[in-house]
Amino acid sequence: MSASSPSPSGGPLVEGPRDPEHEPGATYALEPEYVASLTRRLVATSGEESPVFSPLDGAPLAHVPQSSDGDVAEAFARARRAQQAWSRTSLDQRAAMMLRLHDLVLDRQDEITDLIVLESGKARKHAFDETLHVAMTARYYARTAHRHLDTRRHPGVVPGLTRVDVNRVPKGVVGIISPWNYPFTMALCDGLPALVAGNAVVAKPDAQTMLSALLGAQLLEEAGFPAELWQVVAGPGSRVGTGIVERADYVCFTGSTATGRLVAHGCAERLIGCSLELGGKNPMLVLRDADLERAAEGAVRATFSNAGQLCVSVERLFVADQVYDRFVERFVARTEAMTLGATLGWDNDMGSLISQAQLDAVVHHVEEAVAKGARVLTGGRARPDLGPYMFEPTILEGVTPDMACFQDETFGPVVSLYRFHDEADAVARANEGEYGLNAAIYSQDGARARAIARHVKAGTVNINEAFGATFASIDAPMGGMRQSGVGRRQGAEGILRYTETQSVATQRLMPIAPVLGLSDERFAKVMTANLRLLKKLGRA
Repeated sequence: MSASSPSPSGGPLVEGPRDPEHEPGATYALEPEYVASLTRRLVATSGEESPVFSPLDGAPLAHVPQSSDGDVAEAFARARRAQQAWSRTSLDQRAAMMLRLHDLVLDRQDEITDLIVLESGKARKHAFDETLHVAMTARYYARTAHRHLDTRRHPGVVPGLTRVDVNRVPKGVVGIISPWNYPFTMALCDGLPALVAGNAVVAKPDAQTMLSALLGAQLLEEAGFPAELWQVVAGPGSRVGTGIVERADYVCFTGSTATGRLVAHGCAERLIGCSLELGGKNPMLVLRDADLERAAEGAVRATFSNAGQLCVSVERLFVADQVYDRFVERFVARTEAMTLGATLGWDNDMGSLISQAQLDAVVHHVEEAVAKGARVLTGGRARPDLGPYMFEPTILEGVTPDMACFQDETFGPVVSLYRFHDEADAVARANEGEYGLNAAIYSQDGARARAIARHVKAGTVNINEAFGATFASIDAPMGGMRQSGVGRRQGAEGILRYTETQSVATQRLMPIAPVLGLSDERFAKVMTANLRLLKKLGRA
């Protein structure tokens, strides 16, 4: 595995004391004016600051002002005022702003991608994916706003006399708590449909990647959205996250299952809704008839994209006996050919983990597994020569249930291989554990693979693809089963979760009550006869 040379793209970057080859000891920096232009979006008056460090070199990028509980209250007050006017803005106007955001994101993709890489350490090609996903999400909800939100007529109780209209009205102010692993898209993609539906947003991005999220908020304002419609607060979850759950009309959370339970409990106490995308220990099945070159290529992306720091990343790989050795040979070879690097350039196949804590967790999983008898087929080492938190893409064999990486989410570039002979057994093993977020199946028989997919306990299943087919298909819902979450993002469900249904019934000519001197008993007989007639006519 080799290191790459950087190819910085420009944008807000200021070169520190380094030459273009990114010598050890050199640091990246950001223009202070650029940081100030982003942090002005924060509602933060506590006087406290928190540093943001770059995983590329461990150096500080910025100091981000922190929000008090009073700041969270103020953010909600501003958002509620803005939402009152916004809810009366036409769908066409909202959609036009979304399409302007689409263009802005594509026009500014170099700047956005630079900032994502600087904050997260991921490979540039994986940061670029975030700009595509946000642009696609904005365009999709702009183009489908009327389909999802227009008032719809429904059959009334008395045909011809009862008219029923069902409206979709906004919840109010949506609280969004987003993670660090996809700092731009996760900060924005759940909030965009909330805006289209007529809501305001109070967002709490993760402390490690505040700047990417703040750039997203700035682009929303540039696209024409009212400045106070999207509020951003910063601070620890115990203060700021709790403050959001205590004040929002709906909460969208992406993160760990443990924290998701706390969010769900807080929402239940207030009788408000929430959607939660949580952890995963995602399986991939390589069936005996799989195209092995395609499966090996897909396995590399499924397991090592974003250095494995991806909720839908594969961590368990089940391979049919008939093709196991041939697949493993190809998978190991492709993994060892990967180019690693903690730079801004396009040359990296895999970038860095985000922090020392994440590196420590990955090292623990690998070292503990090896100590208990697992075999490292490739990788298995930290690479401080490439970056402070770099870890090689790692393939393990012989992982057993007594090892932490067997069932616990690693959230790093580590995958365990398992043989299977019977496909039903493979599905049963894939369904073991408490999670159910994503899965992949490789087979040249698409119909058979789709039939197997129905028995896999996962909210998304990709056939002959790692995760991109479901994740990038914005019209399809995405989310987890079991302990991997509640609710769905994307598609109709991704926007309707931010609305309340309101039924408005208009009664014509006569009330639903006895008229023209009918007694209650006679009215009951008439209604009974009507029900029998409606059934005979095939009416619902």
